[in-house]
Amino acid sequence: MSKPHMVLTDVHRHYRKGDKIVRVLEAANLSIASGELVALVAPSGSGKSTLLHLSGLLESPQSGEVELIGIKTRHLGDRGCTQLRRSIVGYVYQFHHLLPEFTALENVSIPQLIAGKSSAEADKRSMELLDLLAIGARASHRPAELSGGEQQRVAIARAAANHPKIILADEPTGNLDPETSDIVFGALTDLIKNEGAAALIATHNHDLARRSDRIVTLKGGLVIDHTL
Repeated sequence: MSKPHMVLTDVHRHYRKGDKIVRVLEAANLSIASGELVALVAPSGSGKSTLLHLSGLLESPQSGEVELIGIKTRHLGDRGCTQLRRSIVGYVYQFHHLLPEFTALENVSIPQLIAGKSSAEADKRSMELLDLLAIGARASHRPAELSGGEQQRVAIARAAANHPKIILADEPTGNLDPETSDIVFGALTDLIKNEGAAALIATHNHDLARRSDRIVTLKGGLVIDHTL
């Protein structure tokens, strides 16, 4: 298997709630290789979102190490983590959060323009992604003119626009019907393999999870690996 793109080592994360300390992650360990899709299946309140946020440098652990593409992040500081996250992490949310006044193509191009690409370069990459996700014919449509599944595929394309090394997804098919969920998950899987990204996808859908390379869950603050 390829060298891990993402490694969490003995990660601890807790929160203070009044006089109590809620311990969410306790010595959690996880490693994901390039091109590997890992499904995170766990009950609500078990720490799925916390694990995703730590993996994407949106939160910092109290102790332990989060290493992305060989870079140890614990001592990077807020600015360093923000710069690294912007350059290598793509995030897909349960709600697509597309900008309603822009077309599908423009929504995918905007992150690339922010990163310094020219309009021509950004639009070319955007069309390649939309075609890969079988939605290129809808590139000129605004979000209100797209179905829920189409909107989510645009959101996936946007997350992959800047060639991220890490793709994180939080219930990306949670608002979709079973047939559309199957299509969107398949498109996301194809994209991850095509881009060679390391992916961690939180989902309650066990049927979709079984299509991943591995399934992990959370129990007692630990990451438990259920190898397929």
